[in-house]
Amino acid sequence: MRIEPTADGFAAAYSAGRPQVVWTTLVADLETPVSAFLKLADGRPNAFLLESVEGGATRGRYSMIGLKPDLIWRCTGKTADINRKPMTDAEAFEPAGLPPLDSLRALLAESAIAMPDTLPPMAAGVFGYLSYDMVRHMEELADPNPDALNVPDALMMRPTVMVIFDAVKDEITVVTPARVEPGVSSDAALARAVERIGEVVDALDKPLKKPDADATDHPLPALVSNTSEDEYLAMVARAKEYIAAGDIFQVVLSQRFEAPFELPPFALYRALRRVNPAPFLVYLDFGGFQIVCSSPEILVRLRDGVVTIRPIAGTRPRGATPAEDREFADDLLADPKERAEHLMLLDLGRNDVGRVAEIGTVEVTDQFFLEYYSHVMHIVSNVEGKIAPGHDALDALVAGFPAGTVSGAPKVRAMEIIDELEKDKRGVYAGCVGYFGANGSMDTCIALRTSVVKNGKMYAQAGAGIVADSVPKSEQAECINKARAQFRAAEEAVRFASLGKRGQ
Repeated sequence: MRIEPTADGFAAAYSAGRPQVVWTTLVADLETPVSAFLKLADGRPNAFLLESVEGGATRGRYSMIGLKPDLIWRCTGKTADINRKPMTDAEAFEPAGLPPLDSLRALLAESAIAMPDTLPPMAAGVFGYLSYDMVRHMEELADPNPDALNVPDALMMRPTVMVIFDAVKDEITVVTPARVEPGVSSDAALARAVERIGEVVDALDKPLKKPDADATDHPLPALVSNTSEDEYLAMVARAKEYIAAGDIFQVVLSQRFEAPFELPPFALYRALRRVNPAPFLVYLDFGGFQIVCSSPEILVRLRDGVVTIRPIAGTRPRGATPAEDREFADDLLADPKERAEHLMLLDLGRNDVGRVAEIGTVEVTDQFFLEYYSHVMHIVSNVEGKIAPGHDALDALVAGFPAGTVSGAPKVRAMEIIDELEKDKRGVYAGCVGYFGANGSMDTCIALRTSVVKNGKMYAQAGAGIVADSVPKSEQAECINKARAQFRAAEEAVRFASLGKRGQ
């Protein structure tokens, strides 16, 4: 096993007090991200798998697994706390001593590492989610609605092991950070890092465990919404009154669906990645609950000093034939309501990037093009800008949080109306999932097409953008159609379990 950097290179950085990463590279042609996750996580909490399918059809270059965090940061309500020994004491949280966003910024500074150019930006950092309700630390909004799910407003973990699949090079890189510790010599620190890497390599070399036989009869999930159809139609009517009065131009009103789900949560992820592949495929396991996500949409990305926001608004189903697909695409691009809504959100994205970008660098690099996914097509645009001096990844995220595509325009007034009309606190839905890289980069997706699995149930939320000429029954149908992919994945997982397929 070849370890990088060399012992001398490691010692030089360590003696200078610089945190660094240690890694080895393996051939990946006999392993997949899913099989590796099953071997490495083995049902243990505080682990994740991130994958990507670009344009709904092409596997992204990188997939990544994170394990064994040395730190978990959590925000609940108005306070943040940190657990610095999560592997030995899951409840050892202590107050962060700062307001939530300030404590997160301090954590990112503490986690910074100068990364080698040969490694991708996600090779080290902090990973997790910020719920929609984290906006209450960014804007003056009332206290949230009742919390039906009772999960933290944010959780970020700092893994001590990252396993990165490179589909272009057909390689696996196992990475572990090494931070300077008082009283620990360079040799001892390197030995610990090599031991962590060796444990991963040994686990990958072992065959995948045969799953236990599952003779349980798992019924297909029956959907229940937290909002009746009549209630949702009344919400849309009230929103249209606000639009007519000039309060807002658009607002996204959502509802939460739930169904029993008693299989292992990772079975839902495996089904979802087949049923609804997307640019952001996420499985986050926090022990008490899991997040399963197949989001099509970037929230904010910061890479090589460039901030990117990529609004997606405007949807049609995929056609049953190529001709019908083209017909739906032409209809979508010609629909004045869809175009007006997309243009409004494109302008909002341009303004959000402009909040943290150098003057004169904000540019719409692509607009009004179509992206095709397994069940739907969307209108997409792309906005970029060079981040201004004095701003960082967290500033960029805050500038675009939450996305206009899940709130409305103007944003703050739309969010006030969401609080008034929706029944429950949104939680993970419409927040973001992603990472802050140790090198200062950041990549997040909007928590759309996202399920929370907890206590034998799965919860998925979906919304519709309400504008002046919205038809209430059509918006209700849009919510149901958007949520359907999540529950179709649950049906697929149940079907595979009943057939006794491997790994379910």
